[in-house]
Amino acid sequence: MLLAQIVRPAIRPRTGIPATGSRHFWGWLNAVFNKVDYERIKDIGPDRAASEWLLRCGARVRYQGSDKWQQDYNGLPTGPLGKHKIQGIDATESCIMYRGFDYLDGLEHVAEIKLSKCMYIEDACLERMSKIDNLQKSLQRLEIISCGNVTDRGILSLNSFRNLEYLLLSDLPGIQKRDATVEMLRRAIPALQVELDLD
Repeated sequence: MLLAQIVRPAIRPRTGIPATGSRHFWGWLNAVFNKVDYERIKDIGPDRAASEWLLRCGARVRYQGSDKWQQDYNGLPTGPLGKHKIQGIDATESCIMYRGFDYLDGLEHVAEIKLSKCMYIEDACLERMSKIDNLQKSLQRLEIISCGNVTDRGILSLNSFRNLEYLLLSDLPGIQKRDATVEMLRRAIPALQVELDLD
């Protein structure tokens, strides 16, 4: 079980308001969860290391050849290293942040990513993802929902995902030039189906 699931923030007596330091503690803990361990990646391979990072941060992963979403860190598959390849990532309400995105570099089979209600996802994260060669080739479906720090700049950076087939954009108040942004994406990726729920 993740520490984030069992530790509760300190509450001020009689007020029900979290103590001032608890916000800083959670930010620090989330940053720790996102710290990249390059030695670990070398030792166990990129898919296993990325799985550990994602589950530690509260996300879920789905492996090639499976319909089941893995969300229990202690239930990660065992066996030969490198056997289980990540095909799907569901980061709903997770604490993944930019500093952990180096874990995505070695993944070669990720076809779908869902970023929903991720408070640390911002333009820099999408720009970082868009520069990962393997993701440019493999990613087919992307959903970005209720990520308040994402703006038009981040969405425009997705134009490098040439094999992207489906993009859902929903509840993104930072998108100011919706029509122009979507049109530029469609020009860059003609086969892309964009679903919008930004009003």
